[in-house]
Amino acid sequence: MLNNYLSKASYQAVFLGYNFLPIITWKILSNPAAEIVAFFNNYRIHKQITYLTVNNYDLKLDIYQSLTTKPHPVVIFIHGGGWVDRPKEVELFFLLPYLKMGFSIVNVGYRLAAQSLAPAAVTDCQSALGWTIKNSQKYNFDPEKIIVSGFSAGGHLAMTTAMLPTSTDEELKVAAVVNWYGITDVKDLLERPNVRDYALEWMGNQSDRLEIAEGISPINYVHSELPPIFTVHGDADLSVPYNHAVKFHEALNQANVPNQLLTISGGGHGGFSYSQNLKVYKHIEAFFIKNGLLSY
Repeated sequence: MLNNYLSKASYQAVFLGYNFLPIITWKILSNPAAEIVAFFNNYRIHKQITYLTVNNYDLKLDIYQSLTTKPHPVVIFIHGGGWVDRPKEVELFFLLPYLKMGFSIVNVGYRLAAQSLAPAAVTDCQSALGWTIKNSQKYNFDPEKIIVSGFSAGGHLAMTTAMLPTSTDEELKVAAVVNWYGITDVKDLLERPNVRDYALEWMGNQSDRLEIAEGISPINYVHSELPPIFTVHGDADLSVPYNHAVKFHEALNQANVPNQLLTISGGGHGGFSYSQNLKVYKHIEAFFIKNGLLSY
């Protein structure tokens, strides 16, 4: 999918910049930026829509969709950054393959640790899903084909959005999850040997942080009625342990949940090569087709 619209040179400047270049890099690219602008001329963009206001703080999302009039399947995308860092725009380029597959994109911002500690981000993303469902007719979304996806902490939030019960009586259903190296056991990151600073920062000094972590860990919510779940994870990831993906995959198999684990051999925490990313999106596309979410 990637090489259908983005050159390898652009890929190297943009995709590999995800982990190693400043966030503003995408704003100053020359040829890659021109390619992206030309691409988006075929799409409608709705920016900075408030989907929820909490404690006088407006939570925003952006919508990207094609100009066709038929209802679109939709990917709700949730950015990474360890629940503590990065704006929603930082992973914009990784949304392009979903657009080329025919999806609309709802790109979600949520409260980071500086605004509110865990589990605020979890409830924010559930609210974004509720907003998407309620506004499906207005924005021409197909409410039966809503997928949640995200990188790292965003992968965790995609899973919790699909898997955790809500605090209201509102029923929030998704058709599939695409988890890019997300955390499946939050408590594991608060205790040795896998303790991670970003998880400690998100939890803060809350006295019940271990109970909170248990309550927002996808591994604790596996059951047979879950939607299909696709996971990609590098087996040399130093930020989110690879065994999070393995144990989650095994639990899903045991519960007979349709799922796939794509392991990137030698892969770290993102920063995959051009050929590796092509492979990932090829598998994601096949996963969607297999589960009735795409048809060409």
